Amino acid sequence: MSTVAERAETADGYRARRTLPLRVELARQFKRRRTLVMGAILAVLPFVLVLAFAIGGEPGGRNGRITLMDTATASGANFAAVNLFVSAGFLLVIPVALFCGDTVASEASWSSLRYLLAAPVPRARLLWSKLVVGLGMSLAAMVLLPVVALAVGTTAYGWVPLEIPTGGALAPGTAAQRLAVVVAYLFVSQLVTAGLAFWLSTRTDAPLGAVGGAVGLTIVGNVLDAVTALGHWRDFLPAHWQFAWADAVQPSPEWSGMIQGSAVSLTYALVLFALAFRGFARKDVVS
Repeated sequence: MSTVAERAETADGYRARRTLPLRVELARQFKRRRTLVMGAILAVLPFVLVLAFAIGGEPGGRNGRITLMDTATASGANFAAVNLFVSAGFLLVIPVALFCGDTVASEASWSSLRYLLAAPVPRARLLWSKLVVGLGMSLAAMVLLPVVALAVGTTAYGWVPLEIPTGGALAPGTAAQRLAVVVAYLFVSQLVTAGLAFWLSTRTDAPLGAVGGAVGLTIVGNVLDAVTALGHWRDFLPAHWQFAWADAVQPSPEWSGMIQGSAVSLTYALVLFALAFRGFARKDVVS
């Protein structure tokens, strides 16, 4: 395999960086059925929630306490924030694990991975292209949900200030900017899941194993975070900071939680991505 690559590198016009262009990989992944199904699910969720509120009536405070969920129908921005709240813990994990975990393992399961490498596409280039596209599609999925939710919510509840459960409000324009910050933070916090899925994708020929493994380990992290006996050890769990974005939708945003959460997530993600590249460089690809 390496001999073929070495000979190709000496061929006239060969450039390793031009192999497997991002636009080609993006087109391949975008046309896959699982991409369209995942996008449809995220786009339909806001309509389902609007219908649920229409059938169930206006949400109200519980025991005198008002939560973000209780303000869901106050404005389009509130509705978009609630969509992110109900999706951050699990639903948004799935597209990240799917797009980053299915990418390399699926090529192996189709027995096309060795032919890509023999094209020749350098291993680092192949992983880089697939990682960039996987992360790009994950970000697109996270943007799709709040954009659709904001449009649906604004149509149903109006373009009015976002009501903060603890008191106060944010102007519609300011609320939209804060929601953009929330989406950016959610993407960074999900990089751990992306790293797990991508690393597992380079270790197995079973796409379901990589995707399911990443989702399962993310759930384990959430369970461990619920164990209060761990005390300050929970600060090292990415799941401990997954809802730190709530500080961004306050009259005076607090950034410390999001900064700590981003640092933890980026650290884990960089280690996992490095392990994926290192392991795949030495892997005996036979499928």
